[in-house]
Amino acid sequence: MLTIRPGRDNDAADFIRLIGDAWAEYPNCILDVDGEVPELRALASHFRRAGGAVWVADRDGRITGMVAARPLGSDRAWEINKMYVEASERGSGLAHRLLGDAEAHAREQGAERLVLWTDTRFEAAHRFYEKRGYVRAGSIRILDDVSKSLEFRYAKPARGLVVEALDAAAAASAERSLAEILVACVADGAPLGHRHPLSLDAARVQWRKTSAEVAMGNRLLLVAWQEGRMAGTAQLDLTTPDTEAHRAILRQLLVHPEFRCAGVGRALAQRAEQAARGIGRSLLTLDCRAGEAAERLFGGLGWVEAGRIPGFGRDAAGRLADQLLLYRAL
Repeated sequence: MLTIRPGRDNDAADFIRLIGDAWAEYPNCILDVDGEVPELRALASHFRRAGGAVWVADRDGRITGMVAARPLGSDRAWEINKMYVEASERGSGLAHRLLGDAEAHAREQGAERLVLWTDTRFEAAHRFYEKRGYVRAGSIRILDDVSKSLEFRYAKPARGLVVEALDAAAAASAERSLAEILVACVADGAPLGHRHPLSLDAARVQWRKTSAEVAMGNRLLLVAWQEGRMAGTAQLDLTTPDTEAHRAILRQLLVHPEFRCAGVGRALAQRAEQAARGIGRSLLTLDCRAGEAAERLFGGLGWVEAGRIPGFGRDAAGRLADQLLLYRAL
């Protein structure tokens, strides 16, 4: 039987075993407990002094997973720490359960943002955190330790509806989650130029191209989170001629079907307008399918119809549908 319980100082041997076994899976990762992480000898007390807590997964008396969380000194942020799961439990959902409990505790304590650090060699961990809506944030951290560790910083909003612009590194780390949103929108019948079913691999190829455009400064990528889950995205295409540098094109505003009618699309559109103003753009344009939710959304936000092309595309049922050109003067 598996239970999640608070960690105790006398779990030290299991903490050391879990972390040591995980590090041993990677070359030159050396766990020097007394030299570098002596807090493992009394981990519960360590996190209690920091205002946080540690939890363990106990399966019939054997600890098979652990996670900790603590408040940081600024921005109402909490840090996720010591996230490890025994190899035999991977793929069972235990890691999601542990991290979910730690995130929930942080939110209950007032966290507005969640951050964590993970070794650059721990690629499976990166994929796991990215699946949970975390994105790369900031510079690589260099640790002066025996393992010569380099660490990526990951972060995401913890609560409410939040829209943020992603830099190139964050955009690349968000590819899988954004691809899942695209696949879900195509499956839901959104007029995005793709046939259902769209494979996740094909969707990732598209987002990889978008990440490259972000890196070159040609796109601004916005992502929305709802209660810590990635819920939607939008892009500003900045590749206008020099004589038209006052305008930008709003593209690919997507909301995962699970988050429809929750204000996500409106928040993305409004943040896109704010971002466009911030970089000196005074006119936005977009095209959308007539009769779709996008027409209602942008009409309610003051966008103006500039033209209509009859029979431009086909809807999910194969019927011809009109395409609208809309604009918004900022």
